[in-house]
Amino acid sequence: MPTVHDFRDDNPPLRKPPWIRSRLPAGEAYHRVRELMSRQGLHTVCREAACPNLGECWSSGTATFLILGDVCTRNCAFCAVKTGNPGGVPVDPSEPLAVAEAVAAMELRHAVITSVTRDDLPDGGAQVFAATIRAVRDRVPGCTVEVLVPDFSGDSEALDVVLDAHPEVLGHNLETVLRLYPRVRPRAQYRRSLDLLEAAKKKRPDLLTKSGIMVGLGEIPREIFRVMEDLRGVHCDILTLGQYLRPSIRKLPVERYYPPREFEALRKAGMDAGFRWVEAGPLVRSSYHAATPVQALRT
Repeated sequence: MPTVHDFRDDNPPLRKPPWIRSRLPAGEAYHRVRELMSRQGLHTVCREAACPNLGECWSSGTATFLILGDVCTRNCAFCAVKTGNPGGVPVDPSEPLAVAEAVAAMELRHAVITSVTRDDLPDGGAQVFAATIRAVRDRVPGCTVEVLVPDFSGDSEALDVVLDAHPEVLGHNLETVLRLYPRVRPRAQYRRSLDLLEAAKKKRPDLLTKSGIMVGLGEIPREIFRVMEDLRGVHCDILTLGQYLRPSIRKLPVERYYPPREFEALRKAGMDAGFRWVEAGPLVRSSYHAATPVQALRT
């Protein structure tokens, strides 16, 4: 089974094409968000996962909250988040309220909350997700909530705990095509992730479900189309497609950079497959412009 250390090599990395350009962090809003996160003792996936859109999002006063600490129990070969055993660090009982206070301070109308994977917790952190959703609702009435959840190791009761808190959107990313799972997500299961999305839709038919994949890891077009078919087979509503960007030499190399015109073709293919919304582009991530489809699809 591959580990994060298997991917160092002497081959020169592919040069980033001119369309891969991140906005540099700047401005009053950026500094306000950074200071707020520091003051509240909060983590964001923007920073921990080295998201290329940090500058754009923080500069516009938005962020994606990362709960349950900043150490993940999985060791995915694409992700910049720290990995290890966080079992000795207790879950912070004040975190849900701290997130809610930050949502209020940022005057968000749509809050996106995700987490590291916590296989060390009996419920995978489901109770903290639920508490955070409810805290945001109590503190900022009218704010819609989107959660991007781990697979909870297939625990349907943990998923129910999150769903019972009534988020408007439940996301869970497939991340890549089936063939690449052993290399890219060695401790995850493609079918288990699809089952989670299917179970969520069955329990809450009104819920918007969402998933995303990265491209550039060695997949071929028909495999991407198969992912689309499989997601539509479980009635997934929203799809995001973005370019994989290697966060360090310890992670998988980029096999190919997709040009913008190919992302537009993928977006069209996704809409033709029946998704209600498809966001596709070189720098698209699962929470990129997350409020837009929610506003459009719920009106």
